[in-house]
Amino acid sequence: MEQDVESPSVTIRKPKLPKQAREDLPKHMVDQVRVKRKIQRYVRKDGKCNVHHGNVQETYRYLTDIFTTLVDLKWRFNLFIFVLVYTVTWLLFGFAWWLIAYVRGDLEHIGDRDWIPCVDNLNGFVSAFLFSIETETTIGYGYRVITDKCPEGILLLLIQSVLGSIVNAFMVGCMFVKISQPKKRAETLVFSTNAVISMRDGQLCLMFRVGDLRNSHIVEASIRAKLIKSKQTKEGEFIPLNQTDMNVGYDTGDDRLFLVSPLIICHEINQNSPFWEISKAHLDKEDLEIVVILEGMVEATGMTCQARSSYVTSEIKWGYRFMPVLTLEDGFYEVDYNSFHDIHETNTPSCSARELAEMNCRSRLPLTWSVASKLSQQGVLDVEEEGCEKKSTSLVTQEEGLEGQTERNGDIATIESESKV
Repeated sequence: MEQDVESPSVTIRKPKLPKQAREDLPKHMVDQVRVKRKIQRYVRKDGKCNVHHGNVQETYRYLTDIFTTLVDLKWRFNLFIFVLVYTVTWLLFGFAWWLIAYVRGDLEHIGDRDWIPCVDNLNGFVSAFLFSIETETTIGYGYRVITDKCPEGILLLLIQSVLGSIVNAFMVGCMFVKISQPKKRAETLVFSTNAVISMRDGQLCLMFRVGDLRNSHIVEASIRAKLIKSKQTKEGEFIPLNQTDMNVGYDTGDDRLFLVSPLIICHEINQNSPFWEISKAHLDKEDLEIVVILEGMVEATGMTCQARSSYVTSEIKWGYRFMPVLTLEDGFYEVDYNSFHDIHETNTPSCSARELAEMNCRSRLPLTWSVASKLSQQGVLDVEEEGCEKKSTSLVTQEEGLEGQTERNGDIATIESESKV
């Protein structure tokens, strides 16, 4: 909703900004939009994008790509257009056949065996409509047939045959593409309800789980993740819903999946991660969304399939891990999808990855120690470092004094030698 702020001299119209971005506004704008609200998703859990296009002026662009426009329509509209196109085509050509019979006078010589009509047994508009259907669909019952004494009828027959083939190819192709769309294949690609943050191999990691319910696999599957969060640049420009890539194994190839059993996708929180300076307490105050995208080819059809989901702040659980779902049975592995979304709490430091790395570098303590002990140890190390700096400063001062004294001794020796000469 647009906000207007009136001043005595000028009226300033604030730009329309997403609700999700309003907490990142400058301080002079925050007070004006500080309203209790529900977190608005950019991508819903079922993968549908929560974006509506409004005020589109150039609507003619949809007609330039009419095939894609028809495929994107809902099924009820698609079926209505399918029936409408065929019905209108049959009616138009039926009227053309009736008009030829009317102009030639065939309707006035019905039953006259000496009269050769353009189409045998065509006695009205209904019979002309039926003959149009038989011609376009190539049914050919044999009761109504065109004669060789009607050149205009032969020309109309050629036109209807060609246009009918084009209409069949277009509409049947449209229906086939719509039926074979791989959108429904994404229904059997599942994402975990929550994402978790915990320790893995000595590093804080953000993790979520993906799985495929079908026995036919996704070929060349790959995973991507993006952080959706509004930001403000150093120049004061506000960027709503800014997209930032999150590395989920692009450098190592871990983003290319062999999705036979459920996999846990891991994003290591390092210096290049947008979560580098986010702690547990800070995460609860953040207004962000993680969009995950799984892509691959359907093994049965070879068509590209994409499944999407998202995680808002309340769905990112700090200090949890996923429950195992894969067990070894007699001669095979079994996946228990009842535990697919289950998580359990684990010992995880509540500080940010940056603070954890600094404390680990200074104290050289195991990561299982508490944050409080690390902070106290850090204070002791700071005192020791200050003492070492003072000692080093005094040593440097003593060395400079010795060097000055050596230079003065050398100068005195030089003067004495010159006086002797």
